[in-house]
Amino acid sequence: MSVSVTQGVLPNAEDRIRLLKMGPDPCPIEPGATGTVKAVNMFKFGPPGHGQIRVDWDNGRSLMLALPEDEFEIIA
Repeated sequence: MSVSVTQGVLPNAEDRIRLLKMGPDPCPIEPGATGTVKAVNMFKFGPPGHGQIRVDWDNGRSLMLALPEDEFEIIA
């Protein structure tokens, strides 16, 4: 299931996700990378739907997802 914040769907801790697209980043995670969600932090101030998802990527990287710029799907 491909998700976005505008659809109101957020992963839970321990959900498995696959990255579909990462917004501008000098050293992005590659599309197709998979990982396990560790935490979801939605910002209380600023535009609705903005936040970060902390992921333990299977490739060893530690870059967070930025919402709503980055796109992912929940796979398990």
